[in-house]
Amino acid sequence: MKNKKSYSIDELLNIMDELREKCPWDKEQTMDSLKILTIEESYELTEAIDEKNYEEIKNELGDLLLHIIFYSKIASETSKFNFNDVVKSISQKLINRHPHVFQESKNISKKEVEKNWEKIKLSEGKSSVLSGVPKTLPSLTKSIRIQKKASNSGFKFNSLKDSKNKIIEELKEINLEIKNNNLENIESEFGDLLFALINYGNHLGLNPENALEKTNKKFIKRFMKMEKSIINDNFTFDQLSKNKLLQYWQKSK
Repeated sequence: MKNKKSYSIDELLNIMDELREKCPWDKEQTMDSLKILTIEESYELTEAIDEKNYEEIKNELGDLLLHIIFYSKIASETSKFNFNDVVKSISQKLINRHPHVFQESKNISKKEVEKNWEKIKLSEGKSSVLSGVPKTLPSLTKSIRIQKKASNSGFKFNSLKDSKNKIIEELKEINLEIKNNNLENIESEFGDLLFALINYGNHLGLNPENALEKTNKKFIKRFMKMEKSIINDNFTFDQLSKNKLLQYWQKSK
């Protein structure tokens, strides 16, 4: 197939058909072999978005689109579904879950949209508002999603103060378990404390994942600056006392 200035979705589907037939690597792929690569592509897209690199965002979106088409192609080979079925499925879902747009045409708030979304999911046969949270999500992201969904159902603290008091309560409980030297309970209470902190961030209108990533980047930048200063002074970490390391750390800030 010759290079062209533009391609349609149908042409992309044809490219996938040809790759699946003629390329040794593409012929061997399964859904199981692709899933880790899909996760990797998602993280690469996230990084491009964080960096506001629109050229890379475009490229990574293309990679993810390829994966969607690839899964659909594999499924079509055993008559499970095809790409058109995927398009139909998401189109129907969007129409069904946005009755304020496609049926009633009325203005509602973002919060009402989120509440209606969960109610409609339950009416579609979901056993719980939390059943849509993937088990394989990283724990921090999973906590954010769990709390968001629970909040949309009305299960949430009434005020920022109540959320803050929960953090204080969890701190007291973990300190008690530390005194008791019960490692299993310490771990459990530490998890509760993290969960309470995530809830506090949500209550502030923050994304805890984004906040933590900013702190990660800030720490890396400062640590590398401190590291460079120590090397420039002809020292190594193990040659310096904790107080001296703290001085370098303060200097790096």
